[in-house]
This record gives sequence, structure tokens and C-alpha cells, in this order.
Amino acid sequence: MIAALSPAKNLDLTPSAIQLRATQPAFMAEAESLMKTTRGLSQAKIRELLNLSQDLAKLNYDRYRSFELPFSEANALPAALAFNGDVYRGLDARDLSARQLDWAQEHIAILSGLYGILRPLDLMQAYRLEMGTRLPTRRGKNLYEFWGESITKTLKKDLAAVKGTTLVNLASDEYAKALQLDKLGVEVVNVKFLQKDAGKEKFISFFAKRARGLMARWMSTDRPSKPADLSGFNLEGYRIKKSASSENELVFVRPKPAAKKKAG
Repeated sequence: MIAALSPAKNLDLTPSAIQLRATQPAFMAEAESLMKTTRGLSQAKIRELLNLSQDLAKLNYDRYRSFELPFSEANALPAALAFNGDVYRGLDARDLSARQLDWAQEHIAILSGLYGILRPLDLMQAYRLEMGTRLPTRRGKNLYEFWGESITKTLKKDLAAVKGTTLVNLASDEYAKALQLDKLGVEVVNVKFLQKDAGKEKFISFFAKRARGLMARWMSTDRPSKPADLSGFNLEGYRIKKSASSENELVFVRPKPAAKKKAG
């Protein structure tokens, strides 16, 4: 069983306090090729292409030019620690043990516009390049065409390596589209997270993103081996709603969290 996650725009590049078995991304040649392409972009073009503010366009203009090979623990950071968006605050990889991260390394796949696919301990340098970016390359007019079936083929090999028969899709639609799910040859289980509010069960993006990371964390600690095991996920009040779930989609619902009391 492998879980697929989206990356994050926000990063935390603070070095790890523990010694980790850092690894290299599978698609370094492709990442280098994309970085050469982005280095040819002006700040104005980066701002337009990625829909960024002027300051963020300048930041990523500088990032593209500071990309340095080979990756080492001196100039890069494991992906699960570097990403710092809502999903990764739920995963909280910096608080996982080395043993739990070793399991995650084999069972969590982070999809990436620049790196294609990252394992949690794969080294990465700071970047901003969403999978949906319409960046023309020699392979096509956008990153979906650039990656083609490459990510799918690698993920299929990774599933075979752990004798996995299930992909747990915790990725956003933008990133899941980079996979040819029907070519993986395994069962795909999608997961939906809802929150009760005023008597209704609602999809709230912020909480759903965090919940995806929470499930990846729970998988790293509880190590489910088959789809039925996933129904045991119960972090932060979530519980399986069996009446709304099916073989290929699991629905988890939680009550609206109580408002935090103000200090003083």
C-alpha cells in the first residue's frame, strides 16, 4: 500500500535535528532540465506563469538560479521536512521517529511538478512549480505532457517493491491528474474528509488538506496493510462514515472543533 500526496507551496528549510538517511530523487535529470528552462524566464514571466506577487516572483527567480547539483545534506533537505503547507503540518514529519520515517519512505509518494515524484527522505532544494503550470518544454506545452507516463511507471515499480495492491489517493485533483491511475494495475482508494457544521457535513479545504497529512502520519505509525485497515483512521476526531463510503472511496467525518479560548 502506498499513499500519494501533493507537495506544498510553503517551505521550512530549517535543518533537521536528527540524523536521517537522506536519498536522491529518482528524476534528477528531468528536474535539472526543467530548472534550465525556468532559468530562461524573466521575473515578469514567472509572475504571470505562476500567478505570483512581485516579491514571490523575485524569490523564485532567485531560487531557479541557485539550483545546485549534486544535492547534499549541506544544500538540500528531505522533502517531508521541507514542505510546510497544511498537508505537511498534519504529517508533522519532524516529529516522526527514524523508524516511522523509514516506513514512510517506502509507502508515501509525494507528487511534484519539478521533481516528478519524491519519497519523504529524498533531498530537494527550494522551488515553486505547480503540476498545473503551462510551462512549454521540448516534451509539450505543460508539465503533464512533460512527465507523461514517467511518474506512473515509477509509482508502479514502487508498489511492486512493497508488494502493494492499493494506492491511497490523498493528492489534490491537480496532482492526481499526473497519474494514469488505470495503468497502475492496483486498486485505487480515494479519501474524502468532511466536517460537521450547523447540522451539515461540509468539505472545508484547509481542514481536508491537514487531514490528508494526518492520514499519511497515521499510516506511518499504524502501518495499515489492506484497504479495510484504513477505516481505523481516527486522528483529531475523524471517524469513518460507513454509510457514505464505498470500496473505492472512504469518507471520514468529524465534529466541528471547539473554538479555542482566548488567553486572559
